[in-house]
Amino acid sequence: MSEKLLVKRPIYPVIGLAASLLILIFGLVTAKHGACIWFLTGVWLLLLVYGYWRACLAVIPVAAALCVVLAGLTYAISRDWGATAAAINRVLAVCIAVVPSLALSPIYLVRNFSTLRLPRMLTLGMMITLTFFPLLRGEVRQVREAMQTRGAGSFLSPQIFYRAFLIPLVMRLVNISDTLALSVETRGFSKAGGSYTVYKTVQVSPLDVLFLALVLAGGILVVVR
Repeated sequence: MSEKLLVKRPIYPVIGLAASLLILIFGLVTAKHGACIWFLTGVWLLLLVYGYWRACLAVIPVAAALCVVLAGLTYAISRDWGATAAAINRVLAVCIAVVPSLALSPIYLVRNFSTLRLPRMLTLGMMITLTFFPLLRGEVRQVREAMQTRGAGSFLSPQIFYRAFLIPLVMRLVNISDTLALSVETRGFSKAGGSYTVYKTVQVSPLDVLFLALVLAGGILVVVR
């Protein structure tokens, strides 16, 4: 994830993840309801109020592109505007559901899990998962820039792809995994359930509970409508 998308005071991580799950479930289940689009719009505006405007704006191009493609395919196959609207709602539900995660710092989530005394392997696994894909994207960019600098040739050539891109990328990832293992050991992460302290504990606030309650209430209103 990009550092530019992070918010200064994110929603309590566990509550944010629960809200994302509720948004996804309600969005997919009620996609055929006419009120679903109003529920998703309300959640998007609520995220703006909570300071997630960078992440909300970042998902707009992706959501627009996916809506055009999937809605076009749905209408071409079914010739049904209702099914097309449902496809758009499903895309929007997925895109809006990922907003809290896009703006959540991995270290903030780790602190939350550690505060709740969740298993250390779960905490460590979540941290590695959240940091791996941005790291992988950076490594891919560096390898491709090195190929261009050396004039390796077309990236589409199987031989060049294997020798000039895939092998260097794998070697870099192996080195990173060794560094990560040493870093984890240095910072005291262990599978053992020993006692530990959290430098900055993450506390839930009434605004966090209010956010989850509003999302849940909006979803229920769409279902019972």
